[in-house]
Formats: sequence, C-alpha cells, structure tokens
Amino acid sequence: MRIAATGLLVAMAALFLIARLLVHTNPAWSWLLAFSEAAMVGGLADWFAVTALFRHPLGLPIPHTAIVPENKDRIAESMAGFIRDNFLTPAVVARRMSTMNMAAAMGDFLVDPARGEGGGSRLRNGAASLFADMLQSLDPEQMGGMVKKGLRSQLERLDVSPLLGNLLGSAIADKRHMPLLDSMLRWTGITLEANEDLLRKLIHDRANGILRWTGLDESLANAILDGLFKLIAECVVVPDHPVRLKVEEGLENLAEKLAHDPEMQERVSRLKLELLANPAMAAWMDSMWERTRLALLSAARDPDRALSGQLGQSLAELGAALKRDPNLQRLVNRFVRRTTVGIASRYGDQIVRLVSETVKRWDASTVTTRIEGAVGRDLQFIRINGTLVGGLVGVAIHAINMVMP
Repeated sequence: MRIAATGLLVAMAALFLIARLLVHTNPAWSWLLAFSEAAMVGGLADWFAVTALFRHPLGLPIPHTAIVPENKDRIAESMAGFIRDNFLTPAVVARRMSTMNMAAAMGDFLVDPARGEGGGSRLRNGAASLFADMLQSLDPEQMGGMVKKGLRSQLERLDVSPLLGNLLGSAIADKRHMPLLDSMLRWTGITLEANEDLLRKLIHDRANGILRWTGLDESLANAILDGLFKLIAECVVVPDHPVRLKVEEGLENLAEKLAHDPEMQERVSRLKLELLANPAMAAWMDSMWERTRLALLSAARDPDRALSGQLGQSLAELGAALKRDPNLQRLVNRFVRRTTVGIASRYGDQIVRLVSETVKRWDASTVTTRIEGAVGRDLQFIRINGTLVGGLVGVAIHAINMVMP
C-alpha cells in the first residue's frame, strides 16, 4: 500500500509535467494541470502527516513529528488506563459476565468437545498444547519438590484422627464394614489352611516330651486346628456370632477414640509424622509425582484420547447435567462471575501495570513497527485519498476561476 500511494503521487507529478508542457495546445490540459497540481499538494501533505506519526520526515527533527516513538511511555500509560477503566473494573466485569451463560457453554463443550472445525476444538487444542509446553519446560525435580513440599505441608496440617474416626463410624453405622470383615475371615481361613504344616510343627516343637512320647501332641494339634477352622467357619456363617460382635465392638471403640480421645489423636498424629518422615514415603511420593506428570503431559499432548474412555464419559455426563439443570447453571455461573470479578478486583492493577511496563520496555522502533503494522494499510489509504481529493478540489478551484470574471 505504501508503494501504491507513493506511485500515485509520482504519477501525479508526471501528469503535472506533461500538462505543464501541453497546456497551450488544448484547453483540456489546463484542467489536468489543475488536478495534478492540487493532487500533489494533497498527497504530499498527507504523506507528511502520516510519516510524522512514526518518524521524522526525511530525517529532519521537525517539531511535533515522530509522535509515537516520542510519546511511547505516555501511550503505554494511556493504554493501561483504558484497559483498566473499560475492561477490568468489577462493575464492568460483573455486567459482562451477567450476560454470559458459562455453565451452558461448558456443558456444550464437555458433551461434544470436538464439535465442528472451529473455536471449541482450536481452543482446546491450543490450551492443551500451551499447558504441555509449560509442563515440559519446568524443571521436573524443582517442580516435583514444590509439589511434594506443598502436599507434605497440607498433610502435616491435616488432623487425620477425627477424619478416620468419622469415616470408620459412618462405615459401621451403614454396615459397610461387613464385606471387609467377611473377607478378612475368609483370608484368615485360607492362610491357616495354607500354613497347616507349619502350625503343626510349631505345636509339636512346643509340646513337652511326655506328649510327644505318648503321641498326644498330634491329637493336640488336630484339636487346635479343627477348633480354629470351626471358629472361623461359624464367624463367616453366623452374622451375630460373639466373635464378630466383639470385633464390631472393638471397631466402634476405635472409631470413638479416633474422633474424641486426645491421647489416641496424639498417637495417630505422631504416627503420621513418622510416616511422612520415612524415606520410603518420600520415594513413593517421587514416583507418584513422576507418574502424574507424565500422565498430564500425555493427556495434554493428545487431548482427544484424554477425553475418551471412562473420563470422557464422566465429563460428558457432567456436561449434560450442566446443560439441562437451570439450578446447577445458576450456581456455576454465580461462582464463575464472583471468581472473575474477584480476579479483576484483586489483580486488575497488576494486569494493567504489566501492559504498561511491557510497552515501556519496548524500544521506539518496536513500538513504531507494531502500531504501524496494525494500522498501516489505512494510513496509506489516507495518502491515496488525500491525493485524489486534493486533485478534485484543484479541479473545483479551477472551475471557479474559469467562471469568475
């Protein structure tokens, strides 16, 4: 466009020279002479105005030229103020968010994340690629240390004992412990059967010489093992067996102590801290973090696969619920609105400061290049229009001169 505008100005100069030479041969040339003369004036004036925005015309330090690079910092402050006053005030954000149904939009995306070829799919792929690049660029050891430190800090502050007590109490109240108790009894029976020879040997070794001499040690071993097998079988079959009831009573007492006994809570807390300080726990957390990081990286690199299977089905069900439930939409939209307004209120100044400081750090040529690149075509159209409009004004003035005495 700059070449086109400059070429038109050169064409007007050539037309002016031709018309100036031939003006005495035909009256029509006087009209072309007036047109080209005024067109050059208009084109040169607009060239000066457009150039003065970004640089000194012809390199001459004419006052009030190179406006953009000379006022770079003031432009940065004005941009930041404009963004703050028109986009990041809580009232503006709240008003804008009140017209948006973010819950329904999220529901549509979760139900069909790959819908169409447009925005949703590009947004998902772009966000996933950005997240993957960020995750891969972070130092795995440093990031893992931060994650483990944060997790350890949370676990140290967590009061585990009441939580365990309430969970155990609720499980007992709902009889959810019964399958576990049955499994433990069956596992005990299988373990005894698998180690019957070892148990017999222990009984023989513990028996005195008289029992071994009389052969009563074998009868004693049979009696003990038969009694244990019978007891376990009865506990499995009879729901209100005294042993089962005793075990349940012990579990209830344990749940009560975990929830309310300071001494028990202190013991659990010490055990928790010892467990967290154990090197084996640190190694386990290292392996867990590495597996989690690789899983997140794999999911981000392939979002289509990550949103398939059971996870994708669960997300689709959540999306369907968001689409059809107005109450859930209202709750989600309210949360999103309050969160966004809170971010604008707390971090709005930091955001606009980031904009202004970034622009201030740019050198003058960078600012000039970016702004001129954004509006350059329109600026060159100004030069073209100035050339043509100037020529038409010249023709009009020439016509007035022709009709006036």
